[in-house]
This record gives sequence, structure tokens and C-alpha cells, in this order.
Amino acid sequence: RAANELARDADVVVNVGTRLTDFTTGSHSLFQHPDVRFVNVNVAPVDAEKQAGPSVIADARAALTALREALEGWSVEPAYRERAGELAREWDGIVDRAYHLGHTPLPAQSEVIGAVNELSGPRDVVVCAAGSLPGDLHKLWRSRDPKSYHVEYGYSCMGYEIAGGLGIGLADPGRAVTVMVGDASYLMMAQEIVTAVQEGVKMAVVVIDNHGYASIGSLSQSVGSGGFSCATRRRGPDGQLSGEVLAIDFAANARSLGAHAVRAGSRAELAAALAEARAQGGVSVVVVETDPSVRVGGYDSWWDVPVAEVSSMDGVAAAREAWAAAVRKERHHL
Repeated sequence: RAANELARDADVVVNVGTRLTDFTTGSHSLFQHPDVRFVNVNVAPVDAEKQAGPSVIADARAALTALREALEGWSVEPAYRERAGELAREWDGIVDRAYHLGHTPLPAQSEVIGAVNELSGPRDVVVCAAGSLPGDLHKLWRSRDPKSYHVEYGYSCMGYEIAGGLGIGLADPGRAVTVMVGDASYLMMAQEIVTAVQEGVKMAVVVIDNHGYASIGSLSQSVGSGGFSCATRRRGPDGQLSGEVLAIDFAANARSLGAHAVRAGSRAELAAALAEARAQGGVSVVVVETDPSVRVGGYDSWWDVPVAEVSSMDGVAAAREAWAAAVRKERHHL
């Protein structure tokens, strides 16, 4: 929220090394100052020539050094600096609350992130790739080292997480690696646990079990489509996937691949299991079931996902109306 509020009111935005994609710009809805201007620093001309801003084709460090020299003696107004600090402190409080919701009977995903973050050392590396986790980590994770946050945003590659953690463990054995992965993504490529065991890589894998494809299910619900086929359930009498939840034993699967594996039923049990994993050698897997209905908010950001214009479903029609209102906030600087 702090970043989004500052972006909303900014009159000058310096974009350094960004492609200005939908996620970065809130589908071009974040920047609302009537006279906002952009300066784009990038080594790739195609990305520097966006938002109608001057293109600075340069290495980020070289450009920022030159900009600092050019602006020597200039500073923002004290009131602006104070506002930025106040917004940052407010956001810190929001993160604290998300880390310690105390939700029962199952913890929220934000509480799992909080437990992992608070038990991590400054140089530990968190790895993630797909689902709702990258967005939640992006908002909530507190990094203390430039290389401690390894999250894939470009293609949302399901199955990358454990393989990525293996690669980091091999590249820098001096860093503790924690892989955070959803249950659906775990099922894509869990077999890389075998390679990690074979190579003696020390790695903790936290499997968040929310019984299906919760991220795309949530997106489906947001456009009025009900999250069809996104839960790992049996077929019900209605012919839909509305039956009982499949009892997938992820801990037993991980043990069969050579890992030390336990289940955690609460945030406190998760913290104890993570501490145990750190004391173990090799690969440890902690499976924690979460409540997928408790989600981290968007905090004034928006993603332009078009909704069907014609539908017999009331939910889709309502979502279309909301989309039509929101899309009017988009600004295309040409």
C-alpha cells in the first residue's frame, strides 16, 4: 500500500531496470497524477521507450551514479520524506498483523510466510515461483540480504521451486535454502528431492496444502466463474469436482523420495518443525495445511483481466460491471 500510494501521487517516476509490465504498473492504473512524467533507465531500448518517458540506455548503476551527481544539493520536501516514512511504518504494522493473525482452525498463508521469515537468518534464501505465494511474498517478505529473495515472476513456472532450491544449494552451500511451494506446484516436480538427497544438499521445503490450484481458482472467482475444477476433489453426483477432498499424503510422498518429512497443524507446530528441519542434515519437508479463504489483499493495486461480455451467469455479469469501472482508471502515456 505504501508504494502504491506514493506511485499514485507521484509527479515524476524514475523507472530503473523495469519492463513496466501489468504487475508493476497495476495494468497502467497506478500513476494518477495529471502531469506525471517518466524517466526510463534500461539496457534494453524496447523497455526504455515506454510511458512516453525519456529513454536512458544505460547500466542501472552507471545511470544512478550520474543522476546522483546531477542532483547534488537537491532534496525532496521534508513533508514528502515524512509521509514516505509514515506510510512505511504503517505498512510494517500491516505485515506484522498478517504474520500473526491467529486464524483457526487452520493458519492463513500469510502466517506461514511470517513463521518462515522470522525463523530465517539474514543470508538464508527463500525460493518460490508460482501460485498466490509469489504475490504474497512480494508484499510481505522482509529481506535482509540482496541474494536472500529468489522468486520467479516472469512465467509463473509451476514445478520450478524445488529444482530452483536445489540449484541455489549447489551454487552456495553456505546459505540455508527454504523452498516455499503450493501443493499443486509440488506435484509438478517433487522428484527433484531425489537429486537433492543424492547430492547432499541441505534444503527445507515448506509445502502449503490448500487442496488445489487456489491461485487460479481465486482468479476464476474474481471474474465470476466460480473456480471450476481448481480443487483436488472427487467427482460428485452432479458430475462436477464437488465431492470429498482428496487425501494426498505429501509427507509420505516426500519420505518415499528420501527426505525427512513432518506435518504441521498450526503456526506454532510449523515453527517447531522448521527448527527441527534446520537441525537435520539433507532435505526436510514440512507440510502445513492452510485456509485458502484467508487471502492477502491487493492494497490498491489492480490487474486487468478481461471478463466475458456475454454470460448467463450472474457472477460473470457483476464481475464485468466491476471490470468496466476499474478499466477506466488505466492511463496510457503515448
